[in-house]
Amino acid sequence: MEQQPKHSRKDYLTLFTSTFTLSAFTFGGGFVIIPLMRKKFVEQLHWIDEEEMMDLTAIAQSSPGAIAVNASILVGYRVAGVPGALVTVLGTVLPPLIILSIISFFYTAFRDNRIVALVMRGMQAGVAAVICDVVLTMGRSVLGERRVLPVVMLLGAFAAARFFGVNVVAIILVCGAVGAADLWRRQRTSKGGHAQ
Repeated sequence: MEQQPKHSRKDYLTLFTSTFTLSAFTFGGGFVIIPLMRKKFVEQLHWIDEEEMMDLTAIAQSSPGAIAVNASILVGYRVAGVPGALVTVLGTVLPPLIILSIISFFYTAFRDNRIVALVMRGMQAGVAAVICDVVLTMGRSVLGERRVLPVVMLLGAFAAARFFGVNVVAIILVCGAVGAADLWRRQRTSKGGHAQ
C-alpha cells in the first residue's frame, strides 16, 4: 500500500469516534457494520473509494476473526497506518466489551424478560434489512464492472452456499484462486499488447 500522509490528532479522534459509534450501535454481527463503515468512510469522509472498500471487505471476510474487527483494522491501516489500525481496533472492541460486561451482571433478568425478547426479535428484522442492503450494494458494484467472470463467480458462490451447502472457506479459497488467475491472465495480456 502507498505511504500514509501525516495525520493530526483530529483525524485519529475522528477514526476512534467513528468506529466506536458504529460498533456501539451495530447489532446483528459483523456484516451489519460493513455498510455503515462504507457510508462513513466512503460517502461522508471520502477517505476511501468504493472499489477499495469492497477489496477491504473481501480481505476482512476471508481473514480469521470477527469481520467487524478485521474491517476496522484494514480501514484504520489504510487511512492512517499502524496507529490508525490500533485506534480503530480500540474503537471497535470497546463498545461490545463494555456492553457485554454490563449485561453479564444482569444476564438472568435479561434472559427471562419478555420485553427484551421482543426487542431482540424486532432487531433481527432490522439486521436482515441491513444485510440485504450490503448484498445489493456490493452486487451492484460487481455487475457494474460489466465483466462476465465476476458475475459468474457471484452466482456460482451463491448457488454453492445456498443450494449445495459448500463450506464458505472453500468458496472463498476457490474464488480467490480464480480471481488471482484472472488477474495474472489480464496482466500478461496487457503486457503482451504493450510489447507489440
